[in-house]
Amino acid sequence: MVNIFITLKQLSNQDEASLLDREFSRHYKWYRQGDYFFRCLEENTSGKRVSLMAFYEGALAGCCHLLYESNYPYFRDENIPEINDLNVFPAYRRKMIASKLFDELEKIASYTSSYIGLGVGLYQDYGNAQRMYGKRGFVMDGRGITYKNNKVQPGQSVTVDDDLLLYLIKELDRQVEL
Repeated sequence: MVNIFITLKQLSNQDEASLLDREFSRHYKWYRQGDYFFRCLEENTSGKRVSLMAFYEGALAGCCHLLYESNYPYFRDENIPEINDLNVFPAYRRKMIASKLFDELEKIASYTSSYIGLGVGLYQDYGNAQRMYGKRGFVMDGRGITYKNNKVQPGQSVTVDDDLLLYLIKELDRQVEL
């Protein structure tokens, strides 16, 4: 059996932010290089966010974030950290990278919260994520769908795009730091 090495590293310097910016633009046509990962670095430094980079056999394979202050009002009001912006590059999917990222982010969140949440898109491109979240024990938060983090009201028309989300929540086993 071949040893497969998945390693995780928290974003901690400008070179890593540049690497993320460069590799995301290389792997995703929709991504435009800019200051996104540099802003993530600032939030990692200030403690507002944890950005984990995933490496598969030494190569950058993706990234995911834990937001301590969600933009989703319910999570923000209840101090529920949010897993945000999971991306595993297509060539590295189905190799347990997303699960390893989630394991670590859930562990980190469990030191400060009894719950963790996330939002998921509602169209087919999110199908794999929808299934994974259910298997990991995430359940609907019971507050309906949102568009740009605002509740969608009955009869309201919205665009089906990346801003149309259903939020899910999971109870965590609280960890105690030694």
